[in-house]
Amino acid sequence: MSTQKITDGTVVSLAYTLTVDGKEVARQDADEPLEYLHGAQNIIPGLEAALEGRTLGDKFSLTVTPDDGYGQYDDDDVEEIKRENIPDFDELDIGMVVEVEDEEGFTYLAHVVEIKDDAVRLDFNPPLAGKTLNYEVEVVALRAATDAERSHGHVHGGMFEDDDEEE
Repeated sequence: MSTQKITDGTVVSLAYTLTVDGKEVARQDADEPLEYLHGAQNIIPGLEAALEGRTLGDKFSLTVTPDDGYGQYDDDDVEEIKRENIPDFDELDIGMVVEVEDEEGFTYLAHVVEIKDDAVRLDFNPPLAGKTLNYEVEVVALRAATDAERSHGHVHGGMFEDDDEEE
């Protein structure tokens, strides 16, 4: 079933180019689009808001501020961790993404920003935090979400696959 306008509960397929500071940082082409469930907060708020009410074939440019994107950069989200607390310390490289587990068992992703003899500095900010995002977007497919997708809050399968998954 095809949906005419993008509203909550619509599975949206997008082709887009994302540039930051004049450099392309991400691209999804129409033959391998980004698919998301509208209204389920699967994408950044500024992009989702701009897609509300759009229709199949719409093309537009969009600038998203940090507050509607990945948030402001927070200097407090950079930590120095001692060498003895980092498994495989000698395998770390600047820019590498590592997974860190806290005392409660929650895991977080961080980027290695500095390596010292006795410690490593990890940045827990999203890589695009504090950045203005510039999108070129095309809506390439729309469909109503299945009951299971609405219940689970995300897309199952793909735009062109049967989705008989039970809840």
